[in-house]
Amino acid sequence: MKNKIKLLYAVVGVLSFIGFTSCNNDDFLTVDHYSILAADQMFKTDADAKAGLVGCYDLMLPSGDVDGDGNADYDGDWGFKPNLFVGGHPTMDTQATGWDKDWNTQNWTAGSSELLSGWKQCYAAISRCNDFLAGLEASENITPALKTSLDGQGRSIRAFFYMWLAKTFGRVPMLETGENYINTPNKARAATYTEMWDFIINDLKVAVDELEWDPLSGEYGRCTKGFALSYLGEAYMWKAYRVPDQAIANYTLAAAAFKQVVESGKYELNPSFTTLFDPGAVWTKECIWEEVLDQGSQWNSWANLTDAHAWVTYFTTCPAVGGWGSLYLSWEWWSSYEQGDKRRDASGITGAIPGIDPAWKSATNYGYNPYLQQSIVDGDGLTSHFHYYKDGEAAPSIWSLKYSRSCRADWSAMWGPQQIYYKRYTNVLYDYAECLFKLNGENDQTAWGFINQIRNRAFGNLEVGKKAELTATYLPYYQSLATYYKAPALTGYPIPFNETNVTVTDAKTYYTQLKATKGYSSPVWLVALGEERRKEFNAEWTLAPDLFRSGYIEDHITRNYPKGTGFPASDIKVKDAWQTYRSFDFDIKKMDMPIPTEELLKNDLCDQNEAYR
Repeated sequence: MKNKIKLLYAVVGVLSFIGFTSCNNDDFLTVDHYSILAADQMFKTDADAKAGLVGCYDLMLPSGDVDGDGNADYDGDWGFKPNLFVGGHPTMDTQATGWDKDWNTQNWTAGSSELLSGWKQCYAAISRCNDFLAGLEASENITPALKTSLDGQGRSIRAFFYMWLAKTFGRVPMLETGENYINTPNKARAATYTEMWDFIINDLKVAVDELEWDPLSGEYGRCTKGFALSYLGEAYMWKAYRVPDQAIANYTLAAAAFKQVVESGKYELNPSFTTLFDPGAVWTKECIWEEVLDQGSQWNSWANLTDAHAWVTYFTTCPAVGGWGSLYLSWEWWSSYEQGDKRRDASGITGAIPGIDPAWKSATNYGYNPYLQQSIVDGDGLTSHFHYYKDGEAAPSIWSLKYSRSCRADWSAMWGPQQIYYKRYTNVLYDYAECLFKLNGENDQTAWGFINQIRNRAFGNLEVGKKAELTATYLPYYQSLATYYKAPALTGYPIPFNETNVTVTDAKTYYTQLKATKGYSSPVWLVALGEERRKEFNAEWTLAPDLFRSGYIEDHITRNYPKGTGFPASDIKVKDAWQTYRSFDFDIKKMDMPIPTEELLKNDLCDQNEAYR
């Protein structure tokens, strides 16, 4: 099905190219008639229409193969770059070195390649959606029920990409149904935030009415009513933030959308946070939207680099064992966890570091990847709590365990299966809690209940009594890896499941104390949400936008990364400091990324964001 729709879009693209570049030579691009499909071919039958929509879904994946020729038209990293670079690095909880270091110091620019590739990926997808929705509306051949579902899915996909653009850049050009960058090469950004967010909200409201809770034909990876409601609630929250005089009305609408998701019974937290990133199960009941990258049909060969391929494992793994240094995790983040919070050990791995605070030393992940049975070897700076990669900048000796658990970055496997979450049920619960706090004040017990529910899972209490079930689901993949790497057979899940309940401090009590200790200026409920999001969503792309929209990010940067503390990365004395050195003054205006230079040069009507003029 995917190959078919790529062909359809490729042929339509060729026809468009002819229309804009052909000359008077009658011999130009002579082809047999049967090899060309009319632009309305996608709407001849129900099967063609379903296949046609796959071309819109296709750009959820990292290939960027817009013309269907099998080659990436962009950098092929969508899902990691630019998503992590704008969704994680500005928080400083995720860090980088080399080419990527500017993403930790607010030194990104309009010429940053990651911003341009993301912009192109989104507008390519939006253009496909606009063409598809226009053709679907005009068609009289599609079964009405299917036509309704496909319209809802097309609007959902378009809203998804517009929301990424809107959260990343602020106001952006809003191409409407039937418009693309061929027939509409110049278009101004939305004049107001109301105009932009109302466009997105309208798409999602229609999708809510048109979609069912279960995916069409039982095909997970298709948008559902739960998807539309979850993103609709978030869109209302963004409108509340951007249009303050309408905030109460929009938080009320957002809360109503989230309430439907919670009460639907379709979603629930995974029993174990530690298993969320395992290949053993995808599209679980916690997942609302994710990008599933498989391991390819030729796992240990260069021969099958398909559009399910991304270098996530290499981007996120320790350089001493094959990684590339695009992702490090900070000691400020590592030290933010309470003792017993399993989210830390499920998210990161440290080097074997002399002098580490005993409270920070993991029982499973200290200098060792328990999933891959792989030591983080000494040498190359790894005996220090800061790591130097090829004489470059110093970075914390902590690496992701969310993405470096499915295969080793040692070139014996070209890529490994990955789950890249864009929205989990946890996101919905935190967002719902935020709305309730905004509407009802700090004492809203339902909101605190959502936070405590997630904390209870974080400390392993939802695992109790489910060890056998969880082991049967998630251990077999790691046993197969052990066989492949000729490692010992694992006798249990790499991070042991809880078998008895533990006491978890009430969220309001804990964060009231933390606010007093660290001197946060935010109200206790916002400190709780901000700090919980840091622990839950590290390296999951949503963190920086959530902290920005909620109003917490400046307090977070100021208190957790105080300016001038420690030593610069270029200073050898960094070995004596456990803090990230911040030399810059945080500028909230820079949280709206710059419009890419290429767009400004090609689109005469588009202007630049204030912080970059």
